[in-house]
Amino acid sequence: MTKHLQPIAEGLWSDDEQPHLLGGQAPDGKIYFPIPEGDSGKNLDIIKLSRQGTLWSFTRQDFRPKSPYDGPEEFTPFLLGYVELPGQIIVESHIVETTLEELKIGMAMEFVITPFDDTRSTYAFRPEQQ
Repeated sequence: MTKHLQPIAEGLWSDDEQPHLLGGQAPDGKIYFPIPEGDSGKNLDIIKLSRQGTLWSFTRQDFRPKSPYDGPEEFTPFLLGYVELPGQIIVESHIVETTLEELKIGMAMEFVITPFDDTRSTYAFRPEQQ
């Protein structure tokens, strides 16, 4: 469903059959996401981040974010969370395919690509499907 949609930004995830978020790893081992542009990202190795993580924190965005928000004109509340990717980094992400009431700190999450608007896709996490 999202294959025909353009990514919201280039370089956020791999173009594999099983896509992964892409991070930048510094020589000291520190991982960055998204990968910084320009000189900040020059000495980073591009790595695939884990597709599975743990819900670290979450909330529901009930109002349209301030400018420069680049989302659909008609605002719909959405879930937002931080997902800890084991041994790597904590990523801020939309949370999809669930409700606020179903979310629990520490629950297993998995990476997905989801529509952002009519022409673009973005990354998100959802509760892990068993």
